Amino acid sequence: MVASGVSSANYPCSGGKGGVARCNGALFICNDGSISGSKKNCSSESGAPALNLVAPRRAAPGGDCFCRSNNICTGPRGGQYCLSDNGAKSYIRR
Repeated sequence: MVASGVSSANYPCSGGKGGVARCNGALFICNDGSISGSKKNCSSESGAPALNLVAPRRAAPGGDCFCRSNNICTGPRGGQYCLSDNGAKSYIRR
């Protein structure tokens, strides 16, 4: 039996990511510091705090690639990513 009021819908930054911390343009920045893989556009969604709409900056080689600092790094095969708080790579959708 399914409890009433419970939805099975997926939301950006759900589960272990801890919910949406803020928007960075169209990207959802999660509370764990990673970028959500959601195809939704954060700037057009209501309910997500749009705290920082600054375009992501490219980090210098060997520089800061953390998602929270809005720096995006490019890997050796062209993939763009940033690092979550725990150091895991969070790739940007193409």
